[in-house]
Amino acid sequence: HDGRNSLGFSFLKTAHASAVVLGSMAATAALAQDVTVGLITKTETNPFFVKMREGAQAEAQKLGVKLITAAGKYDGDNDSQVAAIENLISAKAKGFAIVPSDSKAIVPTIQKARDAGLMVIDLDTPLDPMTAANATFATDNFKAGQLIGKWAAGTLGDKAKDAHIVYLDLATNQPTVDYLRHQGFNDGFGIKVANPTHYGDEKDPRICDYEISQGDQEKGRTAMENALQKCPNVNLVYTINEPAAAGAYEALKAVGKDDGSVMIVSIDGGCPGVKNVQAGVIGATSQQYPLKMASMAMDSIASGKLPDLDKNGYFDTGAQLVTAKPVDGVPSISVDEGLKLCWG
Repeated sequence: HDGRNSLGFSFLKTAHASAVVLGSMAATAALAQDVTVGLITKTETNPFFVKMREGAQAEAQKLGVKLITAAGKYDGDNDSQVAAIENLISAKAKGFAIVPSDSKAIVPTIQKARDAGLMVIDLDTPLDPMTAANATFATDNFKAGQLIGKWAAGTLGDKAKDAHIVYLDLATNQPTVDYLRHQGFNDGFGIKVANPTHYGDEKDPRICDYEISQGDQEKGRTAMENALQKCPNVNLVYTINEPAAAGAYEALKAVGKDDGSVMIVSIDGGCPGVKNVQAGVIGATSQQYPLKMASMAMDSIASGKLPDLDKNGYFDTGAQLVTAKPVDGVPSISVDEGLKLCWG
């Protein structure tokens, strides 16, 4: 962004500006207003996507481009995302950023958009294959999972070998973000990963139950209630995100297991989640940066220029472990630092 639009508006307000300057600046502003960009998220309500939308709106306003936003009705709603892409193609958008609900099923529609000349930037949840988009701006979700896995193993110490683990995963179709976080946690904790792109095949006796939470607090509570029927001795809960973690804690509290006997780990780094780390509800969370992902995407689409990417077109927007109880050998930031960087 070279600031031409904001300069343009200030020139337009200057009484003594020459007619030539006025004409060229008005044309620049009009040109920017003619550019349409899109943002498609999984849902409207998750704080992660709310913050992403805020980042996109702020950057679009700064750039003077028109932003169209859309979202699925629920996590996993591919049809709504397909319709949103079709609308952006019809609107002759320059491009869009998307957090895909179904990493594979959306790919043919992404290809259709690219064939129509739209730039497509994938956010947060990599497409399958990742190269289906022009670029992917995301947290390294495997690394984010690894961080909480290593932290949990280090915190439990000798007790890690006798852990009883419940997983509150995202969705039955196991999108990339789901299996990357899950298998990253396994790798960090010391559980052998059977299939890097699919969970549920692990043979480790410490695994007690897998439940689906849809990344939702209420569904997370229900999932944990179900898990407690199968795993009354649970002492470690992996959660796909912090709303699911909050729901898990409610279910544990209802049966008197809010006494420190069950450790919860999570990923996201939203302000409610970091406050739950502060309160001892969550032991540690991996923080990611959705506002950065979205604002970078808007900038790239509007300018037509991408940052330096790896061979798969990936740009790592970063992840940091937030905990009040650091573990030797596992890099982390304090709760206070996490609160300064959090969102939602």
